[in-house]
Amino acid sequence: MNKRNEIHDSKRKWAAIILLLTMVLLGVFPLDVLLPSFPALAEHFRTTPSDIAFSISLFAVGISLSQLVIGPLSDTMGRKALLLAGLAVSIIGAAGCVLSTDYTWFLLFRLVQAIGCGCFVLSQALVQDLFQGPERDRLRILMVTASGIFISISPLLGSVLQHVMDWPGSFLLFIALAGIVFLKTHFFLEDKRPLTASPQNILHAYRQICADAGFMGYWLIAAFTFSCHFSFIVISPLIFMEQLQLSEYEFSLALLLYGAAYIVGGGIAQILSCRISPSIQIIVGLSLICFSGLVMLLLSHWSELSILTVLIPMIICTAGTTIARPIATSKAMDVFPENAGTSASAGNTIIFICGGLISALINLSGADLQTTLALTFLLLSAAGLALNHLLSCRSEHARDGR
Repeated sequence: MNKRNEIHDSKRKWAAIILLLTMVLLGVFPLDVLLPSFPALAEHFRTTPSDIAFSISLFAVGISLSQLVIGPLSDTMGRKALLLAGLAVSIIGAAGCVLSTDYTWFLLFRLVQAIGCGCFVLSQALVQDLFQGPERDRLRILMVTASGIFISISPLLGSVLQHVMDWPGSFLLFIALAGIVFLKTHFFLEDKRPLTASPQNILHAYRQICADAGFMGYWLIAAFTFSCHFSFIVISPLIFMEQLQLSEYEFSLALLLYGAAYIVGGGIAQILSCRISPSIQIIVGLSLICFSGLVMLLLSHWSELSILTVLIPMIICTAGTTIARPIATSKAMDVFPENAGTSASAGNTIIFICGGLISALINLSGADLQTTLALTFLLLSAAGLALNHLLSCRSEHARDGR
């Protein structure tokens, strides 16, 4: 009987992991598969590639605002209903993008799609609900690693879709995948309603978690590491396709090397998680990001812009992101485990607002994107290291005071 229960639990865990990884895929899909279609979108809507890049930043801000509502509601209504509703809204938004003939309508439906995609914030809450301890940390590393692999493969998939179906292809595939996840969620996920607060306590929950220095500090570290990755993704078509004149296919192949760094970084993170403390893991990751900024800055001044002068420092940066971000997220989520939905929403809102605003500012820098990106890495990694030091000192003082 016990063995049968173990087999059943193992099957449910694997089903949960597959669902979570599919949610990760859908979370990056609306951003990265679309990258090779920048020129086609600009031509279709009679605008510029920079305006299309702005639509990506707008998507990030939209998804972050949506998460603010979805997470707390999931703590009172349960995860399943909100995940299903979000998937339905995201499908409507994607369909609207396909049918749009005007850039303004395209932006509007991208915002609708972003609001629906806010439901993917529940992946972090589900990890907190369904897994514990080291298993939870390893799963978060796996999710960040998988996200990097999906990101690196997505542009290649996007170039194939662009060639076969033109720019609507990425939206149509998103609709198909979201429909599959909708069905899997409906049949697999149990409709458990957490026993936490009632709806009127949502604002109180936000006040409580945002007043905690540890919670905010670790989420800011995660946001800084994410912003380094996200900024590069947003401006990569401008560097590779506009400045270096790469084709869609060549651009996609270049990003495959970028994805390899996620695999290497994920492997290193799995090893480090068993051997060194979380604080040291964060230091290692942020130090790699800082080093990547220095390398990119030197290359931007000593060498001409090329694929290698961009990708070499980005590979270093990505390894650092994969090491630091999962453990910072776990440390933040462990502060208020009873409010996992609210915690995930607040944290992911911080992440996406930081990513969206910083990428938009870099996009405004114009021609010297490489230098601006390098300086951004240096500034964000230094801020992250300072925050981590303050949080470590705070933790030591708390232990000494007991």
